[in-house]
Formats: sequence, C-alpha cells, structure tokens
Amino acid sequence: MLNYQSMQSKQASKIFEALSSDVRLDLFRLLVKNAPEGLVQGDIARQLAIPPTNLSFHLKAIVQSGLVDVEREGRFMRYKANIPLMLQIVGYLTEECCSGNPEACRRFRQASPVKDGILPKR
Repeated sequence: MLNYQSMQSKQASKIFEALSSDVRLDLFRLLVKNAPEGLVQGDIARQLAIPPTNLSFHLKAIVQSGLVDVEREGRFMRYKANIPLMLQIVGYLTEECCSGNPEACRRFRQASPVKDGILPKR
C-alpha cells in the first residue's frame, strides 16, 4: 500500500506543479468548460488573450502533466481536458477527509462555498 500512495503523491505533485501558474490554471479551466470537444490553440489564445508563443509553453507543461490530451486535427492541434484525471485528483485530495468522522466532513461541506452537487456525497 505504501508504494501505491507514493506513486499517487508523485503524480499529484506533477499535476499541482502544472497548475501552479495562473495562466495554466485558466487554460485548464477553459478546457474543462469546453469539454469534451476541447479547443484548438488559436481559439485558446484568443479566449485567454495570450500570444501563441507564450501559450505553446504553457500547453506543453500542462500536456506533460497528463491533465490535457492533444489530438492532431488536420493542420491544427486540438487540446482536451482529461476529465477522468481531474476527477481522480479531486478524489485523491478528498478520499480520506475526516476519516472515521463523517459528521465532521458534512459540516465542512456545509461551510464550504462549493455548490451542492459538485462534490460527491458520502
């Protein structure tokens, strides 16, 4: 079990590192909003008002993290959020919340500004 947790921590760290830039965080949220179709680089650049050269740098980092997949579409590249991995990282962060005390976890959820239905119920 320790090995499994260690590998999960390494993967989670890589993902958090990729999202540590405000530009990449905005980029990922834009792709989540446009899931499952995704967007081509030009559309991303326009919507985020980022020069294409700067965007390429950020896209490379977020693709390497696994959070975004890329597909060739003719002469364009289409970028898509990896929604299953996003949900996996949310699960990784929350799976042991208030372990052994579900009532405390419910109180935290009620105190949270997150809309009902966003987080799974336990």
